[in-house]
Order: sequence, then structure tokens, then C-alpha cells
Amino acid sequence: MLEPKKLKHRKHHRRRGAFSGKAYRGHKLAYGFIGLKAQSNGEVTARQIEAARKAMTHSVQRGGKIWIRIFPHTPVTKKAAEVPMGSGKGAPEYFGTAVKSGAILFEMDGISESAAREALRLAGHKMPIKTRVVTKIAR
Repeated sequence: MLEPKKLKHRKHHRRRGAFSGKAYRGHKLAYGFIGLKAQSNGEVTARQIEAARKAMTHSVQRGGKIWIRIFPHTPVTKKAAEVPMGSGKGAPEYFGTAVKSGAILFEMDGISESAAREALRLAGHKMPIKTRVVTKIAR
């Protein structure tokens, strides 16, 4: 699973204000000819990214090239069950990233468009946000 090699601080603010608005960076296809684009805002975890990557790789039988355009930098903390209020912030539980609508999540190249569309559709089902498949105008 994806996680940072090193952190300056073990616990971060989650930047929940970053869940609103549109993506002005990373909103165009940069590497492949077809990609999966976010249609809504939300938080995506490292496990969800890995599940989508596995679904795509399995669907295309390890053919073509896949680019993952998002990375889970933010540690998300959680307190243990039945712990009283107070006594500080919980321990880091998993890594996630805020995704804005319009951001490209995955890109593919090197396989037929129908196979890539099917693989990205399967990956979209693993995401907690609405997504759609987009292609470049001219190949």
C-alpha cells in the first residue's frame, strides 16, 4: 500500500476544508490516453487506491501501463473504542488524501480503449466518490 517513507510530523490536521471546490491542478490527462476523473469531492484512503489498482491490473491481465495520479500523504488518526473524551489526539490509523472534483485519479495507455474503459470502470467502483472515464480528444 502507498504511504510516505518519512513524515515531518506524525499527526496532521486533515484539511477537511480541502474537500470543497474544483481541482485546478491535476485535472488534465498527462501520461495516458484514458483516465478516471473524480466527479465529487471526498477523501480516498491508501487501501481504496490499492484496491482500484489491483482491479485494473487484474482486468487488463498485467498489460499496458497504469499511472496513479494521487498519493495518500495525510495520516488519519483514530481514538480506540470506548475511550473517554480528552487525553489528546488518537494514534495514526491510516493514510488518506483529499480529492477534489475534476482531479484525475488514474491513467492508462498501451491497451485497447474498450479494455481500458472496462478496467477504469471496475476501479471506479472501488472509490468512495463519483467518477467517470475520460479520454484525450486525439490519440
